[in-house]
Amino acid sequence: MPTETLEEYLETIYKLAERGAVRPTPIAEALGVSGPTVTATLKRLESRELITRSDGDVVLTDTGKTLAIDIIRRHRLAERFLVDVLRLPWEEAHEDACRLEHALSPRVMEALEEYLDNPEVCPHGHPIPSAEGEIVPVKGVPLCDVDSGRTSEILQVSEDDEAMLTYLGSLGMYPGTPVRVCEVAPFKGPLLIEVNGTTYALGRDVAERILVSADLG
Repeated sequence: MPTETLEEYLETIYKLAERGAVRPTPIAEALGVSGPTVTATLKRLESRELITRSDGDVVLTDTGKTLAIDIIRRHRLAERFLVDVLRLPWEEAHEDACRLEHALSPRVMEALEEYLDNPEVCPHGHPIPSAEGEIVPVKGVPLCDVDSGRTSEILQVSEDDEAMLTYLGSLGMYPGTPVRVCEVAPFKGPLLIEVNGTTYALGRDVAERILVSADLG
């Protein structure tokens, strides 16, 4: 089995690959490590046939992808347990789940999933892979692309920015919450939104990281 460090790399590479080609520099930035450290660790992953590298791109092998999905499954189930059962704030669950995910055996995972009544998404709205490794993607559009006067439902928010999650939590902007776009400032300016009867100005950089459903009206 891979070490905890290698598991973290596999998880990070998988998530970065969802946005496009993966290069070493974004891996270093995501994990907060130096370039030489990433280079050394990628060599370890390559020697175990968990990744391949070509023209600077890092690609998970089938085995690496299977392991990465399993790690993500453990992580997101751990987040649900921390938030739903232990009542930890959702902005703190991500970091603690990173520690807990490595200790969950398949038997514990099965019991935990049953105890949580088979959740489909983590507290931040990201899909939880099935035991067979299947992932049902969340389909939506960024909040910043919603026209003025439209109401949508929050589906998903970026999970790796604790400060942003704290801020969104203070506004009550959790998955499942309706949000109405009242006004969109020109030239990529902020959005004026209404949540739970209160109006807020939301920066476009934050709105870009919130996925919402199809128009509710």
